[in-house]
Amino acid sequence: MRLQRVGMSVFGAVVLVSIVLAMATVWLFLTNPVTVATAVTEGDVSPFMRNLARVLMDALEGLLKYL
Repeated sequence: MRLQRVGMSVFGAVVLVSIVLAMATVWLFLTNPVTVATAVTEGDVSPFMRNLARVLMDALEGLLKYL
């Protein structure tokens, strides 16, 4: 029974992280499509990952301001 609870907790955490990354990717695609298009065309994901990290950090900073 305990293993099922841990499994569900891990599954929930993975789902939550996946949803956050998907939403951040969509947000980046809508706000900065040139970076996404360049990353897809050239195969260089460095600028894309940098901007994705910036979006996530801005969201985290905004969330922490309310706490």
